[in-house]
Amino acid sequence: MKKNLRLRRLWLLCGWAMLVAAVWLSLIGTPPQVVEIPHLDKLKHLLAYAVLMGWFGQIYTTQGAQRSWLIGLVLMGIMLEFLQGWGGVRFFEYADMLANTLGALLGYWLTRGPLAGTLARVDLQLARKGT
Repeated sequence: MKKNLRLRRLWLLCGWAMLVAAVWLSLIGTPPQVVEIPHLDKLKHLLAYAVLMGWFGQIYTTQGAQRSWLIGLVLMGIMLEFLQGWGGVRFFEYADMLANTLGALLGYWLTRGPLAGTLARVDLQLARKGT
């Protein structure tokens, strides 16, 4: 079922900004750390990819489009790990690949199930307030 988002351009701009931020933070020398907790970065990977998948899955609502985003994000997470390993500044980690993949799968599941249509409802509420 395709939902027409009234603020589609805004939602896309936000999504692409988050995606660019994820790529940038993955490739810079030392990403900002608020708190140093062992293995917290794996949770960050999981949440980042869940949010990205959930966000774009709310905009592109067909199952085929959502599967394409899922595959694309998994491949992006794998590619970024290789780039980190080749760059000599960051480390290549299979655990990060796993966390990225699990996050994308979580976002896909949430978008197809419990959170389906959330962005469309927010969009409708914002559109009503604007009129």
